[in-house]
Amino acid sequence: MTGRLVGKRAFVTGAGQGIGRAVALAFAREGASVVASSRTLSKMADLPRISERIEIVELDVTDGHDVRSAVADAGTIDILFNCAGWVHSGSILEASEEDWLRSFEQNVTSMFHTIRAALPGMIERRSGSIINVASVASSITGVAGRAAYGSSKAAVIGLSKAVARDTIRAGVRCNVLAPGTTLSPSLEARMQATDDPEATRRQFTERQPIGRLGSVDEMAAAAVWLAGDEAAFTTGTVIVCDGGQTL
Repeated sequence: MTGRLVGKRAFVTGAGQGIGRAVALAFAREGASVVASSRTLSKMADLPRISERIEIVELDVTDGHDVRSAVADAGTIDILFNCAGWVHSGSILEASEEDWLRSFEQNVTSMFHTIRAALPGMIERRSGSIINVASVASSITGVAGRAAYGSSKAAVIGLSKAVARDTIRAGVRCNVLAPGTTLSPSLEARMQATDDPEATRRQFTERQPIGRLGSVDEMAAAAVWLAGDEAAFTTGTVIVCDGGQTL
């Protein structure tokens, strides 16, 4: 443990798998106490055994009442990491109204709930770091088959910049982590759902100029930096970790 987050308390959404899980573990390794949340409690069952700094809570981030309750129960929150989300695959003609609404509810409105719940305490203490996970499929670049998803992630960037502007004099920072294609259980499931999973894997890999997919630990490393005091002069920024996809 290097201790860059010693004395801080973090609340992580989407901690059941992928980037959220990796971030919860990375925050704990750096000395933070972590409240890890997911809609599926069983996915996080091993986290407290891996690190005594992690406690887990079942949470549907689209339920504003449950979010307010979970954040209140967590106590002081120094770091809020919003990672819970959903990927719809398809063009706008392939996205139903239900797909569109779900994309925004799970990817954007969930962050509206968590930020509104955690922000008053941060403002009162005049200290806090909020990190919202977007994607390069957003206002950064267009990605085929990601109309609803990319639109919702563009909204995440807009929300984050608005929060950063409104709280900059209150000692609160709000930044965005925008991953490129990252190898995770979610991506694996989407690849396996295609007609030719191996061809899909090659397609995803080939669009990364670096020649490989990103790892969840690489995304977690960026999150640790944004969460800590080393990034004290950084707010309203979009950190792109995409293997050169948007060069």
